[in-house]
Amino acid sequence: MLTSKADLPSIPSKRYFTISEVGELAGVKPHVLRYWEQEFSQLRQVKRRGNRRYYQHHEVLLVRRIRELLYDDGFTIQGARQRLGMGDDSERPVTAQEVRAELESILEWLDSGIGKK
Repeated sequence: MLTSKADLPSIPSKRYFTISEVGELAGVKPHVLRYWEQEFSQLRQVKRRGNRRYYQHHEVLLVRRIRELLYDDGFTIQGARQRLGMGDDSERPVTAQEVRAELESILEWLDSGIGKK
């Protein structure tokens, strides 16, 4: 699997891409793309012949952006949705690191109060 945005191959100039091609271009497996289709409403592939998925160039770019937000920047699915402008704008996006820090502070608070009456 690819490790960074710089490792991604250039996108060929063609009209439609299969799910396998998009997976290679974005550095994710096809089952991940199918999951992201459910989670990100902006990701709308075309279905043709035998219910096969085909993506256009702008959708390949969107998949790469989602990958960057989730894998490189550490956003949660909800945070990535918000960053892409699909979620509630009243809250700022939450990264995995922020969630971990919040959980650690809760754990410290619980540890400090347990057994002290």
